Amino acid sequence: MKIEDIKRVLSNFTLFHELNNFELTKIANISIAREWKRHSHVFLQGDPLESVYFIFDGKIKIYKSDISGKEQIVAIAKKGEMFPHVGFFRKGDYPAYAEVLEPATLIAVPISKFEKVLIENPELCIKVFKVLGEKIIDLQNRLEEQILNNTYEQIVKLIIRLAQKHGMELVDGTIHLKSEFTNKDLANMIGTTRETISRTLTKMKKDELIEVDPDGNMILDIPILMKEINLL
Repeated sequence: MKIEDIKRVLSNFTLFHELNNFELTKIANISIAREWKRHSHVFLQGDPLESVYFIFDGKIKIYKSDISGKEQIVAIAKKGEMFPHVGFFRKGDYPAYAEVLEPATLIAVPISKFEKVLIENPELCIKVFKVLGEKIIDLQNRLEEQILNNTYEQIVKLIIRLAQKHGMELVDGTIHLKSEFTNKDLANMIGTTRETISRTLTKMKKDELIEVDPDGNMILDIPILMKEINLL
């Protein structure tokens, strides 16, 4: 990918929206575009933290693994997103694994070089803090859900969050959520079991809180789900 192509791709990210051509060129000059195959790892938990990645295409699973090998999904990142958010101002190692779920084209920005660009561009630095602030709020909300909510409420909130991020709105206002997440994936996102997810989704279908089409895709109404857990 040529410098001009990298500039065009990066300009679509919120972080770089308001940069002028000169500022964008500085970042493109230190960036590296690379294609990744499915099931390959961009980095492993514990690897030296060297770059921040911007997704031009594909899907990346960010997850942690404990000493027994149990997986905890932190996030599923798609086109237009960056990862890891801790990469900008944290020294040391990558805190999680990054696995390619779908063939991906990523643009890597070396942290050491990016820090120099930030120092030279205070406005960009402010934007980075805003992006990190939004991520921190999301993580705080998810932690609060685990502490304060029972498992049923956590599952409903997870479905709402996935629908808002990955779903497609239909003409009647409902949300179509593709069956790209297995019950095991959903369980790993909130630290419960696959069986609990299965039982809960079965109950939600029976209670007509969600519909599932023949392909396993969910059709749901976010306000109805929010009322179910007293958020409306």
